[in-house]
Amino acid sequence: MKSKSFVSINDLSREKILSLLETAEKFEENPNREVLKGKIVGSLFFEPSTRTRLSFETAANRLGASVIGFSDAATSSATKGETLKDTIMMVSSYADVIAMRHKLEGAARYASEVSQVPIINAGDGANQHPSQTMLDLYSIKKTQGTLEGLKIHLVGDLKYGRTVHSLLHAMRHFNPTFCFISPDELRMPEEYRLFCKKNNIPFTETTEFNEEVIADADIIYMTRVQRERFSDIMEYEKVKNCYRLTNAMLANTKENLRILHPLPRVNEIAQDVDDNPKAYYFQQAQNGLYVREAIICDVLGINI
Repeated sequence: MKSKSFVSINDLSREKILSLLETAEKFEENPNREVLKGKIVGSLFFEPSTRTRLSFETAANRLGASVIGFSDAATSSATKGETLKDTIMMVSSYADVIAMRHKLEGAARYASEVSQVPIINAGDGANQHPSQTMLDLYSIKKTQGTLEGLKIHLVGDLKYGRTVHSLLHAMRHFNPTFCFISPDELRMPEEYRLFCKKNNIPFTETTEFNEEVIADADIIYMTRVQRERFSDIMEYEKVKNCYRLTNAMLANTKENLRILHPLPRVNEIAQDVDDNPKAYYFQQAQNGLYVREAIICDVLGINI
């Protein structure tokens, strides 16, 4: 890599993860710090996004930077056939750092190899979403007081869900126990089950989602079934409403339980859960601002 990019959660040590979380805590105390005055952040979203794009752009603005880029590839020269390489080389001549989302797995790694400025992976296909993982870790640590020894239930689309893939990799440092809850069609891919076995991470798998299954969870991580990942719409229709978390299901859960979701949600979490104190997904999204401020500063070598 030609620059200090943020591409994969696998690139981060336990110490680096904890250091970034400490910096995020400082930004939560005071998010408005003009440490990037005069800098330019490129925001290149080849796929739709609300929370990730807006939180990166808000982070840049609160740090005093200017933002350039696009939120729809249809408004870029990609529609004219411009290659990803040419787009990245062009924008890296304008910006000091680039946050990029792309539909192709490995696109962020490739971009980091051709860019003259740091690349921040804002999601590459079904591969990884490392900045989301960092805000997930921040949310878990904030609500549980620790990252160590937690029981984490991952629910829904475990096949295509880049957020659960990244979270699984990150938690290897903190002795978790996982429960994978999904229909057979969307079960956790074999490579991630092998990863757990190789790293001595206990896990169970089930297709059941009920009060008994979630009773011992510290974290329930819900995900939506992602229509955009399916080439066969009939396959999507079969599994799109496979699980739904309701308020009644939480009656006998642990007091410290918190419900996370990378959002957007469709109908996998009922509206009546929103007012339950165990629901944390909107605060989780807010935490993305502080974490992304920390990431931007880190790749630019700015200490807080």
